[in-house]
Amino acid sequence: MAYSLILPVKIAAQNIDSLNRSAVCAVDVENGFVGYFTGKSSTSGEEECWTFTAPITGKLTNNWMAYEPEVVLTGEKYKGIDVDPRNFIIPDGEIFSVFLPRIGDLILMSEDAVTGTKGANTFVVSTNTATQLTWAVGAVTGLSLKLIETSYISLGLGDISPGRITAYLFEVVAV
Repeated sequence: MAYSLILPVKIAAQNIDSLNRSAVCAVDVENGFVGYFTGKSSTSGEEECWTFTAPITGKLTNNWMAYEPEVVLTGEKYKGIDVDPRNFIIPDGEIFSVFLPRIGDLILMSEDAVTGTKGANTFVVSTNTATQLTWAVGAVTGLSLKLIETSYISLGLGDISPGRITAYLFEVVAV
């Protein structure tokens, strides 16, 4: 199974510290997953972390997005052996980075980063209890990204594989 990849092409969070935080979650998290904070972590040693959870009705606005460098953990203790970023996942309970998408941000996301059926849909939106953005016909009251173009992400695996996967460039149009 390939996990999701995102590339923040142009995001406000790149230059604004208050749009970046550290989080922990009770379930495994992939890059591009969205959610909200239920508060600060009460676990000792995690006082600076926020508790991240799936969006719910009434909490679909101002959702944060997971984005952590893809360093695959092999055998639960070895880093850097597996160079394929599609094998990267953040295990439950591990600290990871999140950013707050803002209107105008451009984010490149792999096919695996979104759920539902693309068909004629041209938006991905935050939905109740879903950590992945879902294909939709239009924006919603909540985090909504508009499809700009179909593109690709180069993998650079160093082998004879095609080395790229389908991805979609989105613009944040509602938060």
